[in-house]
Amino acid sequence: MIWRLSWDIDALITIVIFWIVGMVLLFMVPRNRKPSSATAWLLLMFVIPLVGLIIFFLIGSPKLSKRRRAMQHTMNDTIVKAVAEAQSRDEFDSLLEPPLPPRYKPFVKLNTNLGGLPAFDGNAVELLPDYLAALECIAQEIDRAQRFVHIEYFALSSDEDTKSVFAAMERAHQRGVKVRVLLDHLGSHKYPNFKKMRKWFTEAGIEYHLVLPLRFFGSRYTRFDLRNHRKIVVIDGQVGFTGSQNMIKRNYFRKDSIYYDELVAKVTGPIAAQLEAAFRTDWYSETGVLLNTDTAPETALVPMAAGDILCQVLPSGSGFESENNLKLFTSLIHAAQKTVVISNPYFVPDDSLMTAITSAALRGVDVKLINSEVSDQFLVGNAERSYYEDLLHAGVKIYQYNAPILLHSKTMSIDDDMAVIGSSNLDMRSFQLNLEVTLICYASEVVADLRQIEANYIRKSKQVNLGEWKT
Repeated sequence: MIWRLSWDIDALITIVIFWIVGMVLLFMVPRNRKPSSATAWLLLMFVIPLVGLIIFFLIGSPKLSKRRRAMQHTMNDTIVKAVAEAQSRDEFDSLLEPPLPPRYKPFVKLNTNLGGLPAFDGNAVELLPDYLAALECIAQEIDRAQRFVHIEYFALSSDEDTKSVFAAMERAHQRGVKVRVLLDHLGSHKYPNFKKMRKWFTEAGIEYHLVLPLRFFGSRYTRFDLRNHRKIVVIDGQVGFTGSQNMIKRNYFRKDSIYYDELVAKVTGPIAAQLEAAFRTDWYSETGVLLNTDTAPETALVPMAAGDILCQVLPSGSGFESENNLKLFTSLIHAAQKTVVISNPYFVPDDSLMTAITSAALRGVDVKLINSEVSDQFLVGNAERSYYEDLLHAGVKIYQYNAPILLHSKTMSIDDDMAVIGSSNLDMRSFQLNLEVTLICYASEVVADLRQIEANYIRKSKQVNLGEWKT
């Protein structure tokens, strides 16, 4: 009888604890979370409470740690002050606050409010679709560097395809140029020569840091699924590179036949300072050192016009309170009047993006989606194909890039006057978890160049037919 009473009390206590935890989570889980995500988490924790609770506290939040978010806010404030200071200087007037056509004003305002960076005029933009030629172009610009070179990649590897860039880094350092490198830990460590590359940086005297280094214990625990996916090179604050391409061998050391086609944008002019702002934010997050004229005199920025193209950079990721890139993409597609062309390797959209794309097609916009016949991620490859039927029914034209090449470029062109080139995939990882960077060009000449590249992608693709797809 005593044993039975003891068991009843233990069971009652257990039930009460689980219900208390459940009620707490019922209020905590949905906070700032999409209903579908909140429902999934709550279901998991009510079905398997202990396991679900542990998983939730490990990876339940799509945000960086409080410490990193605080550092992001510090950098945001620094950027806002720097922009305000620049706007007060007469020599920057025409670059920072150019007359904007009504068409562009909503997007410039949206991106400024989301990322803190205004649109800059006076830029030149060159699109580089050739993988090895892009690497050679980066190496050549590093050889021209006089003050500093800043490099940041998700996947960075010293190999036969990237050797010219590494040699250029070494030459730059030897002639007194300050070279700084950031590389994502998880994105880079799995490739050959990772340890040897780190040793090379140290021996060459080049300062480098792992971004979001994997730590599983202690106060600086780092989640494995929150990654820095940006691709940035900045030389002397005047020349920059960004896009989809990592600094790595073209086949990523794969054992199968897959290799990658990419797109890199080379920018010259004031917009390079915005890529530099993204780099400095990540440098500060990893080192605690704010690069400015006091800590790094060589990094003083003096933006100079190099062309007549209006550009803007939008950083995004789990350091921000909003899904910056998703808001940009959906806004652009909703505003399209004639044409939308999307090139992206990983197309697993959320409801808002899917609605924007299908609605555009249904109202008569010519919408084209280019991704790949082959996938390097089995689950993602199957997931993205599950959207094809709804897209085709809406009138979206889908093209699959011919195997064995995987089209890895991440671009969007809207009508004939707005182009987007960046690092962001069209999936929830890039919208909620990864740190990404996106270049927006408000210029018909950039769209014309991008359309030529997109037309070449389509020539190398097979169009998906609804009737054949359903069978």
